[in-house]
Formats: sequence, C-alpha cells, structure tokens
Amino acid sequence: MIRSQLVHSRLVGLCLTVLLMVTLVACGGPPKWVQHGSGAFNEKDRKAFYGVGAVSGVRNAPLAWDTAENRGRAEIAKTFETYTGYLMRDYAASTTAGDFTRNTEEQNVERAIKTITTTTLSGVRKVDQYLDPKTNTYYVLTKLSLEDMKNNLEQAKELNAQVRDFVRKNADRLFERLEQEEEKRGVR
Repeated sequence: MIRSQLVHSRLVGLCLTVLLMVTLVACGGPPKWVQHGSGAFNEKDRKAFYGVGAVSGVRNAPLAWDTAENRGRAEIAKTFETYTGYLMRDYAASTTAGDFTRNTEEQNVERAIKTITTTTLSGVRKVDQYLDPKTNTYYVLTKLSLEDMKNNLEQAKELNAQVRDFVRKNADRLFERLEQEEEKRGVR
C-alpha cells in the first residue's frame, strides 16, 4: 500500500511538472513587437517610427543579425518615401473554327511590381532583437524617434546649394534608370 501511494505521488508530481513546463513554454514566444510589425507608434508620450526586420535561412548568425537590422531600417525608410511601379498584362482568347462545335481557349496574366525606396535616415538604432528557435528566424526592432527625425529635417534645411543639387541630380539619375527598366518591360 505504501509503495502504491509512493508511485501515485510520483506520478502526480511528474504530471504537475510536465503541466508547469507546458504552461511556461506556452507563455513564451515572440515579443509583441514581432507581431505588431513596423509603423509609427506613440509609446509613453514618445512618438517614434519602428521597423521590424526579419531573415531566415541564414546560418551565419552575425550576418543574419545584420541583415535583419538593415531590413528594419528599410522598413522605416519605406514609411517616408516609396516609389512603386506596377504593370499588369492580361490576355485572353477564344478561337472557334468551322462548325462552332470546337473551340480553344487560352489566357495569360502577368504582374510586375517594382518598389524603390531611397532616403537617408540619421538616428535609426537597434532597440531589440529576437531569434525564433522554431523557425530559425532572426528579428530586429529598429527605432527612429520623432525628435531625431525633426532634428534631421532641420539639418537638411541647412544643406548648401551644392549638396542639394547633387541630391537632385542623383534622384533624377535613379528615376531615369527606373524609366529604362520600365521601357524594357513595355511600360508607357
């Protein structure tokens, strides 16, 4: 009888331990910022732009962290300026020959999207990182405070005319390159 009670208490203890472990694992998981994604948020009366970058399938951990961080920075940059070129081609045909009892149908749909973001952001910094052990996905949270953004704009106003002309010239060159790409695809 004592042995039976000992086995029973060990079994109950083991079940409680497993239940506790399952509960702790269920409480884990990715931080909220992974689920929320990128955007502009007002946190504790401090407005900021956040970017979440992610990469998976990279075995070199330092390279994966750098890639995820750069993608987080790109997410913030997309908030400020993004050019999107969109092309969709749709073709459909129905051909009937002779006595109209036989016909052939064909269709082809193609879509091409090109998105370009070019901007210089100062003050973007990494604030958190997370590695999802199940998917081996690296996540990095980047942040640009609204105050830093305002300071950057003030500094940009102080650019001399030479620098402004250089930026404009390069922007024109980039758009010319985009137009060339669109011409190759038959856009116009």
